[in-house]
Amino acid sequence: MGKLMAGLGLVLILCAVSILALAMILRRRSGLPWARVVATDAGTQHRLERPLFSARLGLTGKPDYILQRGQALIPVEVKPNRRASKPYPSDLIQLAAYLVLLEETTGTAPPYGLLRYTDTTFQLRYTATVRDEVLATLDEMRDLLAAADVARNHDEAARCRGCGFRAQCDDALA
Repeated sequence: MGKLMAGLGLVLILCAVSILALAMILRRRSGLPWARVVATDAGTQHRLERPLFSARLGLTGKPDYILQRGQALIPVEVKPNRRASKPYPSDLIQLAAYLVLLEETTGTAPPYGLLRYTDTTFQLRYTATVRDEVLATLDEMRDLLAAADVARNHDEAARCRGCGFRAQCDDALA
């Protein structure tokens, strides 16, 4: 009986070590740091029930993940089908908006945010310049929403096909 229990104990220890090694490999492949997930918009555990919201800025959003490293909260935006050597500006401004929202809703500025593409993770440091760019973008968007006529700002037919204003647009490519 003693040998059986010792053998069973050894098997359980080997299983635990194997599971831990697999978890470490999967975490490394994710491109994200080893940190506690405090909220997610991508699963059921730690579900972010409501979006982050700032009435003062008129801004709302839900990052894919919010990680906690020490006392810092880190927003993470995942674009799983995107491959690029540098981040798209639209993805960076989205991540920057989440940084602003976290500061607005918690009272503490996050140090950085993470943008995860298929094979690469980009880090965006949260600085006064980043915050100012988000605020300027919000002002520009409000101005454009109030404008009677807004010119198309791209040459991509696919973007036009997916646009909700295509039916009213005299400048559509598709």
